Amino acid sequence: MPNPQLPDDEDLIPKLLEKDEAAYRAVVKAYHGIMVYVAKSIVGDAIADEVAQESWVSVMRALPKFERRSSLKTWILRIVSNTAKSRLRHESRTVNVDDFEGLGEPMVNSAKFNDKGHWTSPPSVWHGDSPESLLAGTQLQTVIDKALNDLPPIQRSVVTLRDIQGLDMDAICKILDVSESNARVLLHRGRSQVRESIDEYQKALD
Repeated sequence: MPNPQLPDDEDLIPKLLEKDEAAYRAVVKAYHGIMVYVAKSIVGDAIADEVAQESWVSVMRALPKFERRSSLKTWILRIVSNTAKSRLRHESRTVNVDDFEGLGEPMVNSAKFNDKGHWTSPPSVWHGDSPESLLAGTQLQTVIDKALNDLPPIQRSVVTLRDIQGLDMDAICKILDVSESNARVLLHRGRSQVRESIDEYQKALD
């Protein structure tokens, strides 16, 4: 979705290539926040700002070779994603973002259902109709934030880009360099973990 603060890519990119300072400031103002957010969803809070700064350097170096197969925003966020993944590996974290952990496992925990396919312990009624509506609330925000932080980095990235930033699946796939089928599995599993945390929280209130 075009940013109302910026001109179209066709007008903006030539200005950036010409090192137009006003154009550069406008792009930074429009995209730096979401760049930090994408970095944070992959590497956590500690080095997210640093990753975003590194990504800006990469963006300006690579801009002359930008082939415009996607929007400028998607391309920039793809650079952020790749930079964050590289830093994650460099920091020797326990999770390898290239390993789509558990993609061969069942998407639903069979222990939650009996042999007739019914819930063994039905989930409680939530005060919202969807992950999106729950994310918009404030009462469960702490629980949701913790659930998101506990997700593997690649799952957290998909969920936050889709449900918090509102990006479409095509853009998410390009940014994270994943197939649509993998992205949908990761989104489903990430949402399921968040739902379980919300359900446990609400049951504790009963």
